[in-house]
Amino acid sequence: MVGYVLLGLIAALVVWAILAYNGLVGSRNQVKNSFAQIDVQLKRRYDLIPNLVETAKGYIKHERETLEAVTRARNLAVSAHANVAADPTDAEAVRQLGAAEQALRGSLMRFFAVAEAYPDLKANQNMMQVSEELTSTENKIAFARQAFNDSVMSYNNAVQQFPGNLIANVFGFKTAEQLAATESPEERKAVHVQF
Repeated sequence: MVGYVLLGLIAALVVWAILAYNGLVGSRNQVKNSFAQIDVQLKRRYDLIPNLVETAKGYIKHERETLEAVTRARNLAVSAHANVAADPTDAEAVRQLGAAEQALRGSLMRFFAVAEAYPDLKANQNMMQVSEELTSTENKIAFARQAFNDSVMSYNNAVQQFPGNLIANVFGFKTAEQLAATESPEERKAVHVQF
């Protein structure tokens, strides 16, 4: 009789461990899926920026430094993005992407501030179209970032809460990092493009 009870307890423990492990895997996959939604929008933005710079080149020749800063920031963000795309639960990679995105947002804000001084550029049809697409993409990124952060919170709860944390520790599940917005109130504003 005692043997059956012990066998039943062991079976229940094994079933619980399997369910806890599968729950952690499901949560981690949700984080990856949520990042895939950001991934699409970031790639779109990264593709739009060279068009924006190319359109502006002819108009703001004296602002070469600004154009180069945008291009440099974009390239750093693309590189950081690739690292996160490989593993969205890598906290350090997500922090680096956040910093690169902050730098890109800052350089884009400076670019648009400079572009305001060039009426011909503001009136350029291609510039207006790319700017509108960029604004739309920024809004989609903000929405996707919120979904990603929600998934990260659920995943982190699963990794940290008892008794699931026992399984998480055994199988090497680490907490993930939320993709934080920038810190300064000025940089927290979405890139607003209006020509």
